[in-house]
Amino acid sequence: MSLTRRQVSAAGLGLPLALTVTGTARAAPRRPRPRTLHIAGDSTAARKYADAAPETGWGTVLPFLLRHDLVVANHAVNGRSSKSFVDEGRLDAVLDAVRPDDLLLIQFAHNDEKATDPSRYTEPWTTYREYLRLYVAGARARGARPVLATAVERRRFDPVGDAVPSHGAYPAAMRALAEEERVALLDIQALSLALWQELGVEETKKYFNWTASEQDNTHFNPPGAIAVARLVVRELLRTRVLAPRDVRRLDEAIPESWITWPDAVTAG
Repeated sequence: MSLTRRQVSAAGLGLPLALTVTGTARAAPRRPRPRTLHIAGDSTAARKYADAAPETGWGTVLPFLLRHDLVVANHAVNGRSSKSFVDEGRLDAVLDAVRPDDLLLIQFAHNDEKATDPSRYTEPWTTYREYLRLYVAGARARGARPVLATAVERRRFDPVGDAVPSHGAYPAAMRALAEEERVALLDIQALSLALWQELGVEETKKYFNWTASEQDNTHFNPPGAIAVARLVVRELLRTRVLAPRDVRRLDEAIPESWITWPDAVTAG
């Protein structure tokens, strides 16, 4: 049997002939790791459990609006501020999970405003911005993209029925920081305030955690979480953080039955 020049060369290098001819020795191409959108935030975004139902964080809804190759890792925790999230080591844990090309979406203010609680309080134009810079720098150091989101508005109306902002100078401080640091900004505070104004005093009750025993004007029920998640995704598109191919169902109904509240995991 005569050999081709390629086969002779391979034999001289000591390579298995069959593997050289068929190419079966080549490793199968590795599937690219999906990007992850990490959320660092407070209770308005956080995952809720059975004991809190029907309270729903908007971060719970994001997977229904994003393609399967963009994974959501919701690290938001009830009651945290930009400061306490860092002080408890939670930012370090998030950054340990962040990989190049991931996104880190940062929303704080609700608990930063608690001036009587030194473990959480930050001043808008100084310490609040200083803590937010830690998130931005940490994401960038790992090759990820930071995204700032102004805090979603509470349900507040004045006597004549106008929606009233509740976050003081925090949204303005974040907007200024985003411009200084050249970070994409999702202005959820302005958009949610406009939405509550459009819906009005009574209709907004259907979006917040109003139950027979509780009138909660800060946290959402499923319709509210779905509405705010849509605002977030539309802002991600507007700022070109995401491309149209990254999203789905933006104008379709999201069945409330898709939202679940698992039992809380307790330490053994």
